[in-house]
Amino acid sequence: MPLTRFSLALVALLCCAAAAAQTIRILVQSSPLAGFQYHAGTAVWDDMKIGDALVLVREPDNPHDPNAVRIDWHGQQLGYLPRRENSAVAAEMDRGGRIEARIAQLREHRNPWQRVLVDVLLVL
Repeated sequence: MPLTRFSLALVALLCCAAAAAQTIRILVQSSPLAGFQYHAGTAVWDDMKIGDALVLVREPDNPHDPNAVRIDWHGQQLGYLPRRENSAVAAEMDRGGRIEARIAQLREHRNPWQRVLVDVLLVL
């Protein structure tokens, strides 16, 4: 089985994490927010800020995607990690790994896929 980015990052920094007294966060991907136009994104747009924490929620029973990772902000569903980019994050979450997310970029754009960029971080 090939090593994932998560596995490589984990192996490379595991020794450092054990020696360090502080938490280490590793940026593992930046992804557009999928489904922005179908959820609360438009309603809360003016309140969202770059750097805001996002909550990632696994939805293994999602009928459209067994690797679905929902993205919430302040209790409001904004959308999902894109299907083509969610398998490694879903697998790490299923293993009990600590994953965090934050708003990396906000842009006024007609295409809803171009409005919000999400950074996903592995926490060691």
